[in-house]
Amino acid sequence: MWWKEAVIYQVYPRSFQDTNGDGVGDLEGVRRRLPYLKALGVDALWLSPFYKSPMKDFGYDVADYTEVDPVFGTLEDFDRLLGEAHALGLRVLIDLVPNHTSSEHPWFLESRASRNSPKRDWYVWKDPAPGGGPPNNWQSFFGGPAWTLDEKTGQYYLHQFLPEQPDLNWRNPEVREAIKEVMRFWLRRGVDGFRVDVLWLLAEDLLFRDEPGNPDWRPGMWDRGRHLHVFTEDQPETYAYVREMRQVLDESSEPGRERVMVGEIYLPFPQLVRYYQAGCHLPFNFHLLFRGLPDWRPENLARIVEEYESLLTRWDWPNWVLGNHDQPRLAFRLGEAQARVAAMLLFTLRGTPTWYYGDELALPNGLIPPEKVQDPAALRQKGRLGEHGLPPGRDPCRTPMPWDDTPFAGFSTVEPWLPLNPDYRTRNVAAQEKDPRSTLHLVRRLIALRKDPGLLYGAYRTYRAGEGVYAYLRGEEWLVALNLTDKEKALELPRGGRVALSTHLDREERVGERLFLRPDEGVAVRLD
Repeated sequence: MWWKEAVIYQVYPRSFQDTNGDGVGDLEGVRRRLPYLKALGVDALWLSPFYKSPMKDFGYDVADYTEVDPVFGTLEDFDRLLGEAHALGLRVLIDLVPNHTSSEHPWFLESRASRNSPKRDWYVWKDPAPGGGPPNNWQSFFGGPAWTLDEKTGQYYLHQFLPEQPDLNWRNPEVREAIKEVMRFWLRRGVDGFRVDVLWLLAEDLLFRDEPGNPDWRPGMWDRGRHLHVFTEDQPETYAYVREMRQVLDESSEPGRERVMVGEIYLPFPQLVRYYQAGCHLPFNFHLLFRGLPDWRPENLARIVEEYESLLTRWDWPNWVLGNHDQPRLAFRLGEAQARVAAMLLFTLRGTPTWYYGDELALPNGLIPPEKVQDPAALRQKGRLGEHGLPPGRDPCRTPMPWDDTPFAGFSTVEPWLPLNPDYRTRNVAAQEKDPRSTLHLVRRLIALRKDPGLLYGAYRTYRAGEGVYAYLRGEEWLVALNLTDKEKALELPRGGRVALSTHLDREERVGERLFLRPDEGVAVRLD
């Protein structure tokens, strides 16, 4: 399976490269930057949504699943991008958004027209509660109730995100067939698979029961955190829906050209791994993504990896993620020095890594003035705190890719849709290409190193190490040692070997049975 040996690179098209001078990235921009991705060494790119959309949630509110929004280009632009990617040996995954549509999608417009509409049951409609008001206490991810009253028909519709993103009713077989036809449309065009948005939210409780309160919630915290989501997340019916989507992928697969499903799933490991059995090739494992400096400790990392590995069957293939378009930047969470160590962790663990655009430059979180905030989650939940104790806005991790030190960083010829990283004149691709010890060169070296069969397929085993050091073996050939502190550490090795790569990019040397790790250094040692 090609995806077992692949490195996946997430491209957020709005922020990658603008070619038409409107300050927003587009598909033609991604196409022009394909040589950069090829030189980086990645094997597949995942494109965040580019579908026709009112852009209330920047493309995750889909108005037409089979059209490209004009801000990103045309279907012809997509076909050209796909063809050139394949010519370079790069696979292309696209976002599938099956849980909800835009409120401007023709399906919802018809569903909303009357209670007798043939598409009424394509969405989740409920009468008001007996005393009036929403049918139950379900909360939106973006703050406030997950229900909006339609005055014309007198019923509420469900939206787990914005009111402009009504939830589809996956219990309706017509809905499932319509989404499968969307998948077939893109598979016929040649895409190599899908990253499926909010896969674990497709089904809701059939009885629409109130969710229990969260005893840990406090005023000022993330609004949705008021409740425990036992009736809106990970419902048993979801697994059958995943199996149906997997069947569509299998229809278009052949040896060497398997179509892959990557699922966005934020769940504890025991629930997450069930999605393998349901047919999802790679249920996203985000458990490293939520680690910041306070808990970036060897015992925590070892516990995460060991628990995950212990729950996988021989048929399950692991995967790891350090960043995405919804979470604070890696270098923001860990600092630049430990972000380099984290990169070595990601690319030397067993399983498929997914890398977020710009993290190879150790991009910081962007600084977004209040008047330039774009993210609806931030605008709807001012003053509240989300993950990492930060406001729930996602703009800071979506700032434009800085390619060089020109006025708009080579991203555009005009002011971009979000501010550039404040240090873009020194932190950009062109500058890091010239610096042989830059984070860009480190990531390129790590991706190349990962192609070694021992790192691709060798078994994982935690290795004994002193305080502040996380070490593990990959098969019998490799030992990876990560110094998570700012002090020098010593590590006894099982036998001598050669340092194949240091995160400092300044030593490749033979070592005996004792290894000295400098502050904030990770090393990969090929053992004798």
